[in-house]
Amino acid sequence: MNNIFIVIVHFGKPELTQDCLRSIYQSPQATWSTIIINNSPDCNLNGIISPFQGVSTVNPGKNLGFAAANNLGIRSALKKGARILILLNNDTIAGENLIPILADFAGKNPDTGIVSPKIYFAPGYEYHPERYGKKDLGKVIWYAGGVIDWKNMYASHIGVDEVDNPGLNPSRKTDFATGCCMLINREVVEKTGLIDEKYFLYYEDVAYSQKAIKSGFKVSYCPKAHLWHKNARSSGPGSSVHIYYQSRNRLYFGMKYAPWKTKIALVRESLRKLSEGGIESGAVIDFYIGRMGKGRLK
Repeated sequence: MNNIFIVIVHFGKPELTQDCLRSIYQSPQATWSTIIINNSPDCNLNGIISPFQGVSTVNPGKNLGFAAANNLGIRSALKKGARILILLNNDTIAGENLIPILADFAGKNPDTGIVSPKIYFAPGYEYHPERYGKKDLGKVIWYAGGVIDWKNMYASHIGVDEVDNPGLNPSRKTDFATGCCMLINREVVEKTGLIDEKYFLYYEDVAYSQKAIKSGFKVSYCPKAHLWHKNARSSGPGSSVHIYYQSRNRLYFGMKYAPWKTKIALVRESLRKLSEGGIESGAVIDFYIGRMGKGRLK
């Protein structure tokens, strides 16, 4: 497995990245390499990575955003001979043998170019913690595949907020993998290129999945592999960051990939939001004037 490279974008609390590294290097099969892109320029990660072999850091000196930072890691990994790339959020805790299971799945399904595992909310990080009993914690689904509603132009996670159940266990093709944990075969990058950096944050994984599908690859959900996500509430549903990037990038994605009827509906919807003011109005303006990437959120 020495041709497997994990790319982790560090942003925020160093202890999250440290816990993530501990979880992926607890496996006796841990012969992979890890590249950490440090999107927090004031944070020194040397003390965090020193206990782990095969971990290196790249320090761009600024917050590149999720898409551009992952691209930096992908380019670095490919130069070092990576055959399998795994993009992994730093706020995750890997389940047992996460990496070997994903790699084995990809090896047994050569027409699959991108794979994501089953992802649970880490206990206490659920969107609606009041809904669940103590026995449910750690079993609440964050992602069990992705589905795109092309008519209304929404991308959503299958199973989100449900307690894990047998209906979520079959592996299958899916509309999109999640950048929270996404295995990408080298051939996908060679054929489709890198992640579109105009997204900066949100929808970049949906768009990359669609690029892969249109290039003839399958995108799959592998439930035998699993992890827990400490979902960031500061940039989650309802936050200004979430509203801005979801609104702007949904327009950008829809105008590239959606059917014409949906594109017309998106234009009408965007004009209505312009008249309402607020964060969504700013997001719409930025899309139409081409202010992508980090946009107005400085």
